[in-house]
Amino acid sequence: MSLAQLSSSAGEDNPPAAPGLPARSSLALRFALRELRGGLRGFAVFLACLALGVAAIAGVGAFSRALTDGLGREGAALLGGDAAFALVQREASPEEYRLIAAGGQVSTVATTRAMARAGEGDRLEATLAEVKAVDGAYPMVGTLELEPAQPLAEALRPRDGTFGAVADPALAERLGLKPGDRFQVGDAQLTLAGTILREPDALSTGIGFGPRLMISLDALRATNLLQPGSLVRWQYRVRMTDPAGLAAFVEQVRHGAPEAGFEVRTREAAAPRLETNVRRFTEYLTLVGLTALLVGGVGVANAVKSHLDAKRSVIATLKSLGAPSGTVFAIYLAEVGLIALVGIVIGLVVGSALPFAANAAFGYLLPIPIEPTIQPMALALAFAYGVLIALAFAMWPLGMSHDVPVSGLFRDQVETGRRRPRLVYLLLTALAVLALAGLAIAASEERRVAIYYLAAAASVLIVLRLVGLGIMALARRLPRPRSTTLRLALANIHRPAALTPTIVLSLGLGLTLLVTLALIDRSLTRELTSRLPHEAPSFFFLDIQSGETDRFAAYLKQKAPQGEVEVVPMLRGRIITLGDRAAEDITPPPEFAWVLSSDRGITYSQDLPEGSVLAAGEWWPPDYSGPPLVSFEREIADAFGLKIGDKVTVNVLGRSITATIANLRDVEWERLAINFVMVFSPNSFAGAPHTSLATLAVPDGGDPAAERAIARAVATDFPAVTAVRVKEALETIGEIVSNLLIAIRAASLVALLASVLVLAGALAAGQHHRVYDAVILKTLGATRLRLVGAYALEYAALGLVTAAVAVGAGTAAAYVVVVMVMELAFGWSSAAALGAVAVALVLTIGFGLIGTWRALGQKPARILRHL
Repeated sequence: MSLAQLSSSAGEDNPPAAPGLPARSSLALRFALRELRGGLRGFAVFLACLALGVAAIAGVGAFSRALTDGLGREGAALLGGDAAFALVQREASPEEYRLIAAGGQVSTVATTRAMARAGEGDRLEATLAEVKAVDGAYPMVGTLELEPAQPLAEALRPRDGTFGAVADPALAERLGLKPGDRFQVGDAQLTLAGTILREPDALSTGIGFGPRLMISLDALRATNLLQPGSLVRWQYRVRMTDPAGLAAFVEQVRHGAPEAGFEVRTREAAAPRLETNVRRFTEYLTLVGLTALLVGGVGVANAVKSHLDAKRSVIATLKSLGAPSGTVFAIYLAEVGLIALVGIVIGLVVGSALPFAANAAFGYLLPIPIEPTIQPMALALAFAYGVLIALAFAMWPLGMSHDVPVSGLFRDQVETGRRRPRLVYLLLTALAVLALAGLAIAASEERRVAIYYLAAAASVLIVLRLVGLGIMALARRLPRPRSTTLRLALANIHRPAALTPTIVLSLGLGLTLLVTLALIDRSLTRELTSRLPHEAPSFFFLDIQSGETDRFAAYLKQKAPQGEVEVVPMLRGRIITLGDRAAEDITPPPEFAWVLSSDRGITYSQDLPEGSVLAAGEWWPPDYSGPPLVSFEREIADAFGLKIGDKVTVNVLGRSITATIANLRDVEWERLAINFVMVFSPNSFAGAPHTSLATLAVPDGGDPAAERAIARAVATDFPAVTAVRVKEALETIGEIVSNLLIAIRAASLVALLASVLVLAGALAAGQHHRVYDAVILKTLGATRLRLVGAYALEYAALGLVTAAVAVGAGTAAAYVVVVMVMELAFGWSSAAALGAVAVALVLTIGFGLIGTWRALGQKPARILRHL
């Protein structure tokens, strides 16, 4: 059947005789397949952009799932058993222990922080250690690897009046120890028997500020660190006799000891904080991949527009033969859909392979063994993103094909008439965009973050588009310069079919993301290395016995006369209820999940703590003796829906204390001064054993040598007190943040690469117009050097403006993240701005001139005969 015959019985020209949708779809598919026989020339950027973004999303999702599956599979080894019951500041009572032991074999593990000391006098070395005391049943699950290889029981056995110990190699290095050397913790003499190569349950204990030291429970008792109120965490791990009855066993313990205040973990959630962090990091990297897809969407739109421009004569021919406009649209929709499917499938294949490649290359660095597999859900999500991006950005230029006139047969360049597609195509574009936004929000665990991201991305896209149009309007109104080169450059910026909006949009997105990350990096680094070390206390001192508080404060004043000493009582408690809701029934906002995830430090005070500002309510009087009252941090109270007058129940030392919220406070957490989420009235814990927490703040951050001297002196004269140097803690946090930022920067390069591909594709697509310009100008006497100069000035101007917009938008985005989300001081970086300018100039001028040089080499005769 000919197209003329087809048009007589189908399409919009003869509605009554129109065949069904399947017939039109079949015809469109056949034409699309025939046209694609000539290859995918012109769609390289289209394919690369889709494949890159889809691969990033699929790869991140698959690797995250593999890691999460590894955590679930290794849950018993990470936890050290099928279930673990934890208490803070006290051991389980005999009755509580019997309840736990009813489930199976029990292993007792106690963890605390303490100062490890080696040497004497001026040669004394002291460092903070994360002490882990274990019994003979440890480890019940998994394998502890030591150097030299030996059974743990042999390594920890007493010898020559000392207790055996094994340690992280970093601890041995800091103290200058080798196997057989002696050192001290508290009042106990220890002998280093070896170093720890692999600790199976290391992840379940979280991040420590010091290296691991493992000793026996008998050695821990010999240290005399187990004083009333000492911050020791006791874990009772159970290897179930009947693993299938885990849930029932946990409920049995909870109901049998309702006042114990156990923090319970099971093998299904051995490292919940790590799993949460993995999910959050995955979500962030997925958004980065989506950013790459959004940037690539510009390339998709450019490629489709360029392809349809090249097919104007074909479209006009089809219409002249009677093809309805709807059929033409369907043909090219099918063609673009097939090409998009190729790009998406390439991305899915690459994304599926990424976890396998990453595990082969870096698997030895991972904390747990993973077994990468094909993840259908991750691939489905990436596929959906790819399809919606292709539709959202291709529908507009495809809709323009509806109104290509038949007069396109008679000359290369004609006035297209309409500047935007018809309403139906605008609605289809809007529907694809809304579906994309809905998918991003639905697939996100932190939907608020996804909404903020979508709003920011839409704002940047709109701003960059408006900036591009604004540059054209400004260039059009500027006075005409006398220089021919400048006049040509200025005209190129605002002429019809100018590349100005495309260049600004494609390059601006990638640069904005890089500038944003660079400024966040700068602010975090400045906070951790410059501001905090000078504003925060130099030391935190833990486990000061209440009877020694005054003597210890006087001792610190003697050692650091210029320093400021602050001492407050400290206990640990686990929140049982907030208002009328049990803690286990509350789903907290993700950013405040830590409040309920474990026990919290709490204190009592007669006066409003320094660093706090009363936000609502009244502080209790100095002589208050009524029912317990509590002051709650305002932002956290708002997050949990708490208000003045609500009740809060906290389990402290196995006793539940219910207090009424008397007031709310704003707390300056960023100062790292002593402060707490909850501050109770002094009468709340009358008679309860507790220790004190002290800080020492030395003017201007203190001298490192003087700080080390203070740490050695405290370790010698107060062996039970733990000294935490803030600078060392910040260095530890800084290393973690730096590693995360490296991963984020690497992932963000995907978005920049997509920007580069889109820019190259846009400039390549624009060469059709450059050829006409170059031929006509050369015919009129322009030299190649003059044309190159004009094009170089044009691209330089566009690169500079794009860089300026990216720096402005990136600065605004980084400011919002740092100040409003992280609540830190914002630090601007000239290096990030100059780097963006350099990247923009190199890419725009480089790619522009490479393509322009080809245009300058075209023979005039072939071009002129078609004008």
